[in-house]
Amino acid sequence: MLHTSYIELSKRALNNNIQFMKNKAGRGVKYSMVIKANAYGHGIEDLLPMIEDAGIDHFSVFSVTEAMRVHKIKKDVCDLMIMGFVDDDYIEWAIDNDASFFVFSMDRLKAVKQIGKKTKKRAKVHIELETGMHRTGFCQDQLEEVVGIIKGNPDVFEMEGLCTHLAGADSITNYKRVMDQIVTFQDLCSWFNSEGLASRYRHIACSAGVLNFPDHVFDLVRVGISNYGFWPSNETKMMHMRNGDIPEDPLKRVLSWKSEIMSVNNVAEGKYVSYGTSYLTNRRSKIATVPVGYGYGFNRTLSNNGHVLVHGKRVPVVGTVNMNMMVIDVTDLPGVKVNDEVVLIGEQGDVEISVSSFGDMNNSMNYELLTRLPDHIPRYVIA
Repeated sequence: MLHTSYIELSKRALNNNIQFMKNKAGRGVKYSMVIKANAYGHGIEDLLPMIEDAGIDHFSVFSVTEAMRVHKIKKDVCDLMIMGFVDDDYIEWAIDNDASFFVFSMDRLKAVKQIGKKTKKRAKVHIELETGMHRTGFCQDQLEEVVGIIKGNPDVFEMEGLCTHLAGADSITNYKRVMDQIVTFQDLCSWFNSEGLASRYRHIACSAGVLNFPDHVFDLVRVGISNYGFWPSNETKMMHMRNGDIPEDPLKRVLSWKSEIMSVNNVAEGKYVSYGTSYLTNRRSKIATVPVGYGYGFNRTLSNNGHVLVHGKRVPVVGTVNMNMMVIDVTDLPGVKVNDEVVLIGEQGDVEISVSSFGDMNNSMNYELLTRLPDHIPRYVIA
């Protein structure tokens, strides 16, 4: 094995998740798959052909850099939406390459106006509205100026969308705040229409919005984490499965992460293992090393806390997780040897290490672990 670990991507699981979420969004709603942060750590280049095979042709990214990666592969056969960072120097690239992008500040709107006059195409803009998230978006007292600039430059602007982002749709505790946002967004969309600026799409819902507020998804949904087999929160999962209408989890994990044993050593009782004094053997132990550490995305907080699978059994990570390796206790597993498979995320036999288990152990989120998986780990597509 050239690399110290590798990732498998299940085409069947991805297709299952997309179809489940498309059904939740409803017919006639445009489905945009969010592939920001290297497709949530899964790998943009590896995942794109799989997404295309699942019938998706609209992609959402955060930055121009990510848009360029997609465009290099897909060229003109998809819709590409940039939701975040577009430096002024790359607005022209976005326009020339038919990438739509969010506009959420007056500085950016005026920059698009200036730069757009030099291009042969109109800028496909999504005007982001501040509805209660208080992060990015135009406030209501700015909207008359926004409308004036857009209407005054019809050769520059194409109204691709009106959008906002829900502030915590994954938790029932945010219900009133989210509903207030939805009402505000509806009112603002009606106001834009009355000003003669109807947009192609109105969009507000991420994965949590689709699952928890399916009656308010409007024309387009921006689905991220659920495509990859994860619920936005345990609360959302519980709400959907509590009545037994869904007999088993409808979302299937796309990613598995595997490595192998690098060495096996016998350690006497009463000896410290790995750096420092965080782990002391309490018996004669068989200790194995795995060539994956925090430099490869296996969090250091999993020291003396995490688990991996070997020979279909769950074994503990002992001692401090190093930059390039971890140590595991395989004392109770007979016959363990160098090159044996180690599953960091995924299944081995009837046992599974889930991504959420990492979150439970180190107080983090699914999103965090996934997006920290390095680009250099090879990805392989499996059925």
